[in-house]
Amino acid sequence: MSTANSLGNSKRGRRRGSEDTRELILTAARGLFAESGFDAVSIRQIARLAGVDPALIHHYFSSKDELFEACVELPANPAEVLAEIGDYPPNQRAEPLLLAVLGLWESPAQAALLALLKSAVNSPGRSALMRQVLGKLMLPRLILGLEEDPELQRLRGSLVVSQVFGLVMTRYVLKLEPLSSAPLPEVVRWAAPTVQRYLTGNLDGGELSGGLPEFVDG
Repeated sequence: MSTANSLGNSKRGRRRGSEDTRELILTAARGLFAESGFDAVSIRQIARLAGVDPALIHHYFSSKDELFEACVELPANPAEVLAEIGDYPPNQRAEPLLLAVLGLWESPAQAALLALLKSAVNSPGRSALMRQVLGKLMLPRLILGLEEDPELQRLRGSLVVSQVFGLVMTRYVLKLEPLSSAPLPEVVRWAAPTVQRYLTGNLDGGELSGGLPEFVDG
């Protein structure tokens, strides 16, 4: 049964604002985002499924982006965490990326991040939402400025994400030593060359395009 059928059959007319309205909107939006993806879902669709007026959604959320971020209950805004990544040239982007992402995991937000990660692993709906987060909020900043066809850009972005999240799992979830207790600057120094190769290097092997970034000893 689709999200629309399971939620929509119980709605009769428009609902007025109440303490439960915000959660009703979030429930409808989570289902639609997971089912159809961020770009394919409109505020009107969410309002129709939730049984509220579209204007009421804007009362609780200033934009669809804000609604989406509330749906996945992120402990930090990815746009803010990665805000400066695009300011670095592509061939010097790995180190600031790792510092930004791992730095967040070293912060008080770690407990909330762990809960979010575990819920994504155990819930297909949450996994779908996390894919939307990565595709909409993280990948565009990683591949900004890469002068390649979109398919190769997406491949590079996916490889970078796989490396970063593998590192997160190893250090903060599995707590595999010596990686788990190593100082953050050391972890960044070890991982950055591989992340950088995925981002700008020859994926068949070879030197990094644009020269070696400063953090790699050459």
